Amino acid sequence: MFKLTPLSKALIVIFILGLAGYAAWHLGLRDLIARGSAAVSDTTAQSAGNTSVNGASGKSKLPGAVTKPGVFGGDGSGPLGSDGNPLKVSLVSFHGYAPALVANGNALTTQPGSIFDRDGVHVQFIIQDDIPPLGTIFEANTAQCAWRTSDFWAQEQPNLRNAHHDGRAIVVVDNTQGGDAIVAKDPNIRSVEDLAGKTVALLQYTPSDGLTIDAIDNSSMTAKAKKSVKFVYVNADEGTGGVRATLESGSVDAIVLWDPDLSLALKNVPGAHVIYSTRVATNLIYDVMVCDSRYLEDPAYTSMFQAFVTGWLEGVDQAKHHPDQAVDALIDTEELFGLLAKNQGRDFIKGLFGNLLWTGLADNARILGLAGGINHYEYVYHKFDGIYRKEGALANPSSPVIPAQDSFDYRFVKKLLAKNQQAQAEASAQQATFTPTGLVAAAAKAPEVTKPILVNFATGSAELTRRAQKTIDDELAPFIESNGSAYFTISGNTDSTGGRDVNVRLSRARAQAVVDYLVHQWEYPTSRFRVVGNGPDRPICNEADPAADGSTLEECRALNRTTRAAVLAR
Repeated sequence: MFKLTPLSKALIVIFILGLAGYAAWHLGLRDLIARGSAAVSDTTAQSAGNTSVNGASGKSKLPGAVTKPGVFGGDGSGPLGSDGNPLKVSLVSFHGYAPALVANGNALTTQPGSIFDRDGVHVQFIIQDDIPPLGTIFEANTAQCAWRTSDFWAQEQPNLRNAHHDGRAIVVVDNTQGGDAIVAKDPNIRSVEDLAGKTVALLQYTPSDGLTIDAIDNSSMTAKAKKSVKFVYVNADEGTGGVRATLESGSVDAIVLWDPDLSLALKNVPGAHVIYSTRVATNLIYDVMVCDSRYLEDPAYTSMFQAFVTGWLEGVDQAKHHPDQAVDALIDTEELFGLLAKNQGRDFIKGLFGNLLWTGLADNARILGLAGGINHYEYVYHKFDGIYRKEGALANPSSPVIPAQDSFDYRFVKKLLAKNQQAQAEASAQQATFTPTGLVAAAAKAPEVTKPILVNFATGSAELTRRAQKTIDDELAPFIESNGSAYFTISGNTDSTGGRDVNVRLSRARAQAVVDYLVHQWEYPTSRFRVVGNGPDRPICNEADPAADGSTLEECRALNRTTRAAVLAR
């Protein structure tokens, strides 16, 4: 029987991922625009031709958007990064990269007097909405750097090594903070736990997939309830427009997608509302620039990459201070945003900026743990490597795990940070402000997701053991860190054995012990936490019929005895 080699499998899976990404980033959005554009004739639209997703019909799409051309690659004269031989960077049509276009003088090629020009590097941005795999890009030398989301990079780096290449991320360019979300239109679906027994449409092996898997894994559903959530993977050729269509048609209960399609769905689908998003899970999804290791490891190119990182971060500052220039940069270089401006207005594009953070130097230092605290990037890279290996996303499942620190080249951000005390101070500052008033307002709304943690206490005691502290460190603190803007209700809970009044008092004392540890050891503000003792009153599992939840009686009671962290959106 014919068998694929690991390399062949890698190339096939990368190709599939590329197709999914292509549809997600490009075709789906074009579909959304096409529906509102009177300028496109019916003769130019074409059907996606797939009706297999719960009866959802195919959607019309615009012809391929044409990006304003630049001189591709210069004339090949001079060192890499010069006018004749610019550093080539592969991007997709996405507003997170607007600062780089601003730094380039609102163009795909470096303009005289632009930020990149002043910093001594010439850059050619190549819009590749078909998202070729990094192995293809690096092998053909089409570009020396390319965008990747942190979770996508965790999938692709093992495959890249299997193809005898490698790369490193060199800078974090944006952090989605509201631009990725789980959305429903049924008013009774208000939390992740409400997805039990429901259908959820999304694109497989994308940030949507990872966000949803992570949310369900961290929820207070029983194991059986978690398995009851049905994932409906929309075909790649339908894209995120196809994802949105499943919610419109009522063929699914919820969808997961990202901007600009997310904002369009919330605007156009009656009753659509966010269940859980990166506005709360602020430290979960990042975009990074990944560059070919062959160039990164050559000392001849160190100063060129340094200038590229420096210029991009200066572009972040410029775009933040002049958002209209960022809008202009997108419209001037990408027809996609020209169509958005025409059909939705410039203010719609500018509104997208509020759902992500263009990450400057201080943000990079915070995310990368260079000012103390957790390295969020490495945590996310490691987390999603595990998620996607379990889901079968890797071409070769036995590929060695790549340590997260080997996926990022810290030299360039570190050099800038060493010379910037203000950025150091800003990076070490608290990411969000928490107040008692804010806690009261957040607690008035239903939690978006509730994570149960089995913190062990001695019988009748509320004193944390070393084992309990380690559980908090390993399971609860990272969950709090991922949900960087959220308040929390920390509740103590018991099973049904023993007297209720005693259990309520003891459960509250145990919840208070957990919060005290988080405040003193992790230095979280007290005002971020609401302490509750539920005793036996909020069971996750029905102890009278544990088999209905797929549990034994002891497993059921153990689940009910958990300390729970309920995420409260501000």
